[in-house]
Amino acid sequence: MIIQVVGTGTIGEPLIGLLCNTKKDLGLDEITFYKHSPTLIDRPMVKDLMNRGANLCVKKERIKDFQELGLEPKYELEEAIRRADVVIDCTPRGIGLANKEKYYTRYCDRVKGFLAQGSEFGFGKMYAVGINDEVITPEDNFIHIVSCNTHNIAVIIKTLGMHDLREGRFVCIRRANDISEERNYIPAPEVGEHSGEMGTHQALDVYHLYKTLGIELNVFSSSLKINTQYMHCIWFDVKLDRKIAKDEVIQRFIDNPRVAVTNKTSSNLAFSFGRDHGHYGRILDQTIVVLPTLHVVNGNEVVGFCFTPQDGNSLLSSVTAAERLLYPDSYEEKLKCLEPFLFEEV
Repeated sequence: MIIQVVGTGTIGEPLIGLLCNTKKDLGLDEITFYKHSPTLIDRPMVKDLMNRGANLCVKKERIKDFQELGLEPKYELEEAIRRADVVIDCTPRGIGLANKEKYYTRYCDRVKGFLAQGSEFGFGKMYAVGINDEVITPEDNFIHIVSCNTHNIAVIIKTLGMHDLREGRFVCIRRANDISEERNYIPAPEVGEHSGEMGTHQALDVYHLYKTLGIELNVFSSSLKINTQYMHCIWFDVKLDRKIAKDEVIQRFIDNPRVAVTNKTSSNLAFSFGRDHGHYGRILDQTIVVLPTLHVVNGNEVVGFCFTPQDGNSLLSSVTAAERLLYPDSYEEKLKCLEPFLFEEV
């Protein structure tokens, strides 16, 4: 059983590490990963992933460049794709779709499935673990793992009652960049533009995610970036078609195994907890609900804040989708090795 990870960015690098560290429990024989550019800056990271047991693959024309850095690729890119049982594409926006056309569609008869991350709308059936598991079938060999904030909004809706939702309004307060990135930091808050009937892509993605279940939601989102590198934060206003008490709201979040709750109101404290106790600094829960901010208006409108645990929720969905493809009858048992990184409280 071989998993090939394409890309070593903010999702790819921790995903490769997670797969290597849980390789035996997940029933994997080999993890391979693709690195696009040979750079001195990335050499320590690539070496460490190789030391953990992952095998490097590169494009044929760049093998010599990697060798000059002291990095010995084991496979050429297309060879690694052909050998894999599952390919997880973690490249930046738009590249996953391009890779599908250039490479992946040619190997559908050999590879059990291809996954892509984040904003690759149209790559395949949209998926978030715990949200629409029942619609994923063995015939779905192209799966789109939705973005981290989409996971967050989706689990807020499901926990409060997706069938009771009258309308949901969400403001995604996004970090400027990850601490692993040196570009695109901003000096001050930067607001995003609205388009269409749902505002920004987060609500649109949630709408299409739930549409796979035959549910059409009334949702709208806005977004802005602020000058932080810690965690995304979401303000939510969810109106239900029924009455709900604050105590029930709190208990629903506590009872959901993929939701963490916290009394911390500062994202840096939540981020620090993940750094100290998570895997590769990641918390794998889909959201961290800030309990002191929860409020019920008019008996049916739930308002509050939650933190998005970096890309940890996407990592959990990626591993779950891969294991479903590899072990359709026993994947739930194998995934128990990830439970220590799902926290009840942060």
